[in-house]
Amino acid sequence: MSTNNLGNFFLKVRCSSVLICFLLITTSLSGCLKQDEISLPPVEEPEFPTTFVTGADGLPVDEELIPMSFTFSDVGETGKEPSIGVTSSGCIFVIAMEKVMRSCDYGESWMETQDPVQCSPTTSDPYGWVDPITDRIFNVQMIGLETSWICWSDDDGESWLGNPHDSGTTPINDHIKLASGPWTDSGYGALGQFTSGFYETAVYYCYNKLAGIFCFTSFDGGATFEAGGQIIGLATTNGGLHGAISTAPDGTVYVTPRVETPTVIVSKDNGFSWFERSMGEDVGTPYPRKNSEVSTDSESNAYHIWTGGDEGVYMSRSTDSGETWEQESIRISPAGVISSVFPQTDAGDPGRIAITYLGSENAEMLNQSDIDDNAWDGNAHYAPNNATYHLYITFSINALDENPIFHTYRVTDDPVQVGSICLNSGDCRDIGGSNRNLLDFNDLHIDRDGRVYVAFADGCTGECATNENSSAEDSRDGRGSVYYLSSGPSLFESFGDLEPLLIPIENNDEEMNSPNQAITRDDNSESSE
Repeated sequence: MSTNNLGNFFLKVRCSSVLICFLLITTSLSGCLKQDEISLPPVEEPEFPTTFVTGADGLPVDEELIPMSFTFSDVGETGKEPSIGVTSSGCIFVIAMEKVMRSCDYGESWMETQDPVQCSPTTSDPYGWVDPITDRIFNVQMIGLETSWICWSDDDGESWLGNPHDSGTTPINDHIKLASGPWTDSGYGALGQFTSGFYETAVYYCYNKLAGIFCFTSFDGGATFEAGGQIIGLATTNGGLHGAISTAPDGTVYVTPRVETPTVIVSKDNGFSWFERSMGEDVGTPYPRKNSEVSTDSESNAYHIWTGGDEGVYMSRSTDSGETWEQESIRISPAGVISSVFPQTDAGDPGRIAITYLGSENAEMLNQSDIDDNAWDGNAHYAPNNATYHLYITFSINALDENPIFHTYRVTDDPVQVGSICLNSGDCRDIGGSNRNLLDFNDLHIDRDGRVYVAFADGCTGECATNENSSAEDSRDGRGSVYYLSSGPSLFESFGDLEPLLIPIENNDEEMNSPNQAITRDDNSESSE
């Protein structure tokens, strides 16, 4: 090939290369330009948020949400009217119906622990309590309306003692409750100055007898209840149904009667004498209604929690051990929660409290036909058959401030109940089965680290939980369930932010890799040493 021809060849190749590069570049640019012209749909916010930060009126405030996460555990047994407590060893106890269920691996597994001889084999009404000072576990079972069978354990449920007739001096009891607290130096507590035979804590047992509340004090750790009697009702305008017994570090005892005006009954002498205080007339209570509850912090400030007449969850505070209470009620639940039931509470250091309740955000159903074809006002007793109720957990770390902030998490992904929740045992409805499937209460307590534990009965399980079109007749379970704080603030300030107790296991084997598989933080620490 001549030099001229060779030059012409390279010139043609160079031009062809330039042309190809030009075509590639323009094609690429054309694609980019076309992509730029495509408008992506905006990111949609969830229709119903699962977290809320609200002020004392239930309305949103411009405050950052406290980060928290919660761990779920299926107890594996019926859990209607559950009680929950945690011993200093970390074992969790859930007492519901006649069974005492224990988990010593942070909810990974559960086992039945009550003694078949020392503890009652049957129940008409269950209750449980874990003494936060002595670790004594109480399993309380009502036997008909005649008496209660109480058994107790001092070794995490390994062994038990019991008394099959342990209900004070007055027979015929119902709506049983038990708790314990410090001795005082007055009333029944004064007797302890003259004897060394008292159990370390005072144990209280209260029940309803007809229209009165009767409370008794035990000097021997709950083995017998010989001192006490009627504290309210019968001769008064108040009835006999009541909520949980609460105690404060200074020995003050609180019982909450189920009455129209929010009220607490208070004893400062270990149950020897009682007085009552009322509050909350600005919001009232609904009808029918369930129990309210008091929690107390490490400085004996008290927080009374109840469902108001507009179906929100409200609070009144006392900073003088129950002598006086503020009369302007504070709303705990977000305004968007238009129906609530079963409020429970516990507290750690001053101003650091937790509250749980079942609630509904079905505002679109208000004034629509309820189960009696009346305009629904939000009362769970009359809720429409497709109303949904979830479990909410609320924290406040400044609950004593003039304008406290509440951080609320809706922790359940599927409903706890679909349709109405019977709040009056004389007016329950058969909608594919009784709507009294959740019975009367849930429970919330903290452990010695200030970690929050919630026990509740789940009425919507299996297909009810997975079917978006489930209705009331599908929601008739009462499965024992627990949520506890995995990460987030302790209610005791000195513990700071708590870390998860369980660490998920990473495993490439699909058959072995269950979403519930985990190891404890203690196990992980040992393996890393």
